[in-house]
Amino acid sequence: MKQYYDNRELSWLKFNERVLEEAVDKNVPLCERLMFAAIFQSNLDEFFMIRVGSLYDRTLVDADVRENKTDMTCREQLDAIFKRVAELNPMRDKAYSRIMSELEGHGVEQVDFKALSKDEESFLKAYFTAEILPLISPQVIDKRHPFPFLKNKEIYAAAQLESKSSSVTIGLVPASGAFSRIIFLPTGNKRRFMLVEELILHYMPLIFENYKILDKSLMRITRNADINMEEALYDHDVDLREVMSELLKKRKKLSPVRMELSRKLGSAAVDYLCEKLELKHEQIFHLKSPLDLSFVYPLRGRLEESLPTLFFGRADPQPSREVDKDMPMIPQIQKRDIILSYPFESIKPFLRLLHEAANDPSVVSIKITLYRVASDSKVVDALIAAAENGKDVLVLVELRARFDEENNIGWSKRLEHAGCSVIYGPDNLKVHSKLLLITRKTGGGKIEYISQIGTGNYNEKTSALYTDLCLMTANREIGSDALMVFNALSTNTLAENTSKLLVAPLCLQNRIIEMIDGEIAAAERGEEAFIGLKMNSLTDKILIDKLVEASQKGVKIRMVIRGICCLVAGIKGYTENIEITSIVGRYLEHSRIYIFGTPERMKLYISSADFMTRNTLRRVEVAAPIYDTHVRKRIMHIFGILTRDNIKARVMLPDSSYVHVRSEEEPVDSQSTFIREAYENASAAASGKGRKVKPTLVQRIKSSLRKR
Repeated sequence: MKQYYDNRELSWLKFNERVLEEAVDKNVPLCERLMFAAIFQSNLDEFFMIRVGSLYDRTLVDADVRENKTDMTCREQLDAIFKRVAELNPMRDKAYSRIMSELEGHGVEQVDFKALSKDEESFLKAYFTAEILPLISPQVIDKRHPFPFLKNKEIYAAAQLESKSSSVTIGLVPASGAFSRIIFLPTGNKRRFMLVEELILHYMPLIFENYKILDKSLMRITRNADINMEEALYDHDVDLREVMSELLKKRKKLSPVRMELSRKLGSAAVDYLCEKLELKHEQIFHLKSPLDLSFVYPLRGRLEESLPTLFFGRADPQPSREVDKDMPMIPQIQKRDIILSYPFESIKPFLRLLHEAANDPSVVSIKITLYRVASDSKVVDALIAAAENGKDVLVLVELRARFDEENNIGWSKRLEHAGCSVIYGPDNLKVHSKLLLITRKTGGGKIEYISQIGTGNYNEKTSALYTDLCLMTANREIGSDALMVFNALSTNTLAENTSKLLVAPLCLQNRIIEMIDGEIAAAERGEEAFIGLKMNSLTDKILIDKLVEASQKGVKIRMVIRGICCLVAGIKGYTENIEITSIVGRYLEHSRIYIFGTPERMKLYISSADFMTRNTLRRVEVAAPIYDTHVRKRIMHIFGILTRDNIKARVMLPDSSYVHVRSEEEPVDSQSTFIREAYENASAAASGKGRKVKPTLVQRIKSSLRKR
């Protein structure tokens, strides 16, 4: 193993630890800290369902296969994961306990039976008897009764019951159903609550009144959700929607990979559960905080209005000063490229572009790739309107967008019913690009293109939560490349010879290597050489090795990587010219920016692709060059602010750990800076001080003639 590699799975756990750090940061509003604890837990759920599930599957197929950077077997990775998660869980418990303790000062309290008054206990018993008991389905499990199927991520109340025989007898009650999970006590400010699973667990003696309960605990199972689709998708004669529907059913029934308990159960009961669920003891985790923190989302809705100071201050996406709200979008884009920065700026100009295109007589076709969309998508509404208006609408719907498959299946049917041509992309390759092409035919028969390339999904909801960039351009060469991409997707082939766009899997990784080589050559000539990268993850070994080579040649490399990073920075002789920071803040950092070269010769791109092998070689991704001088300055300004963040940024150390950036310079919280700038720019634009657009040569000539 080379010392500048880090393991992908362990690197991800370091990222989730950074999320958990936000839950204990005193500078984060209290209820937002609670949200970060919930995000940590939901992140970990998905990690077990996908990454741990995948590793588990591989141990069954080839136990000796090794990871290509740290040379760890799947079993070694699983052992390291279980050990690290066992260390992180107490940190989560401590964070949750601190938050709830502080919330008590604001009248918000999660109560247990030890802290109840007699009236409150009477209320809860009556509530349980009337509202819960008639709706639950308890089971007794022993050698005469089959072990039931336990649903993924559902909470169960489990009790070991005294048995006359030597066999283990378990009482099991599902703790979810047609009742609310949060039970508010009808006293005081009505912010004191109990979770329904704790109520059910407390009254287990009433449920199993003919048994003596030896011990009891809440229990939660996490199941493998990593479905292998390759075999099904090789069959070209099947309907992909039907395949995905069947696979979604299977996902709910895959093998358990983790069991969480809220209390200690007797060893006999634990052994019995492990045997039935085919789990090892190292896959059992004990928690003192609630097993599922998703209840904090409805709790947030109850508290947000009455306790606003416990949340982030309001920050609505602002109108972009780049856009004239009184002028149609297409003429504006034809004058100059426009960049939108979400969530600081609103997605509305992009939605306006789509709706205008749907109603523009000159527009003959609209082509778009959809990976994730909102459940009530205005993007899809515009595409349907365009089809109904007689436009040729081609929509690539990625049915394999993990955990959005069901939503996408529904949208694909609606789009098809409206008259859109719906395709699903090449075999065995997800289409992750964010690409839109609007084709117009003017009165003179001239063909014009309006292209949009983004770093994030066409989803109005996430555009208010994720940081992303949206480029809209009338550049003809970019439009021609976009057409080539769509033609390839429509014919089940891949784009190979694009001129301006970088398009994975055939012409992205190799061109990035060429640009890194260009900086290496510059360094060898004694010139200043620079590479700047912002993305979610870095795992591609080929690109990692090339970046290490560049560092060794003297190229200065600055990276902002939110999540997984398998390259370790700052190691003498290898990566001492590389600096890596991770920013975890109010919004999810999601934009991708590639910078190659110093300002005089800089090549600048925005992209949908991280530097992960799955993005560079196993997906259809698009990176777009930035040519407009104003847009280039703006993106470089964004990158500069990100690299100066000394509030929410953590810097990677040579041992692959992360610490908060320490700086004596003026405090910079990058996301807060962008919020402030968006408000200032919107205010300036509203007062008539927005960016003045230089007239074109033709406009200047016409103006001169009018003056004469």
